[in-house]
Amino acid sequence: MNGWKEHKWGEIATLEYGKGLANYQNDNGKYPVFGTNGKIGTSDIFLNSNPGIIIGRKGAYRGVHYSTTPFYVIDTAFYLKPKINDLDIKYAYYQLLTKDINSMDSGSAIPSTSREDFYDLNIYLPPFKEQKLIAETLTGLDDKIDLLQRQNKTLEQLAETLFRQWFAEEASEDWEEGKVIDLFVLQRGFDLPSQNRVEGKYPVITASGANGFHNEYKVKAPGVTTGRSGLLGEVFYIDTDFWALNTSLFIVEYKLATPLFAYFFLKSLDLASLNGGSAVPTLNRNDVHDLETQLPPKELMQNFENIAFTFFEKIKSNNTQIKTLTQLRDSLLPKLMSGEVRVKN
Repeated sequence: MNGWKEHKWGEIATLEYGKGLANYQNDNGKYPVFGTNGKIGTSDIFLNSNPGIIIGRKGAYRGVHYSTTPFYVIDTAFYLKPKINDLDIKYAYYQLLTKDINSMDSGSAIPSTSREDFYDLNIYLPPFKEQKLIAETLTGLDDKIDLLQRQNKTLEQLAETLFRQWFAEEASEDWEEGKVIDLFVLQRGFDLPSQNRVEGKYPVITASGANGFHNEYKVKAPGVTTGRSGLLGEVFYIDTDFWALNTSLFIVEYKLATPLFAYFFLKSLDLASLNGGSAVPTLNRNDVHDLETQLPPKELMQNFENIAFTFFEKIKSNNTQIKTLTQLRDSLLPKLMSGEVRVKN
């Protein structure tokens, strides 16, 4: 750590309070609006005129976030304001990712970040040039991860657009009328105590998506699931063998439908409106099975499957890269922040 200087955060920066703001959820503004857990909307006005760091102030989980543009912060969060010129703001962001912000509790009824505790934290600050090199190294990894994630969204949107075109906009009145059960059969997932969802090769899929792993699987890939209890309406396509939890429904049999056709078909339904529960939202599989629908020609569904599959194979490849890059970034982050690994120009 030759050339690095030890400081307290309170010596180099302040935490500034956010301010109340109306209508940010539905505003198509130019600037992002941040709360304690990240971006929550947009606005035509900003509170901070430069890229910067947002730190959660209230709530059980308070995150650290970065905006690449001017931004607004509501009153559930702080934003960081440097007090010195030789502090690279992106380096400061990565430094803060290594800190446990949620342990800085002010002791009020609602968990709140303590500014005093924050200001008392130590930070070892390298020379400004090295700060920028460290930040550029980590940003390069984050940018690549972000690019792959955005590419995945685009690929899925292309497949979804094709689905709507073939099976909604260009649907033929000559197609046979039937019910969802003519396309596929749903089944309730399997029990698995939470303490058994901590390790293993196979993902555990709940009503809200992947949540833990197990060393056994119940459903062969590819699979399609949706929420059965708790959260309703989310639909997931799983490209690896998995364990479908009992809070979900999974497709146990494909009749006329193919997996990717079934995935987009379920996404097109308003499943949340079929809620049959009271205290806990519940989806009965028979209510889905009994929905009336047109039955497209099997050949057309297979043609769609063949095209969409190429998109999803690319998504799978991207996800492998994302996992590798994320592991590399997470491994490098503490080492770069501590000076264990140095970056040369």
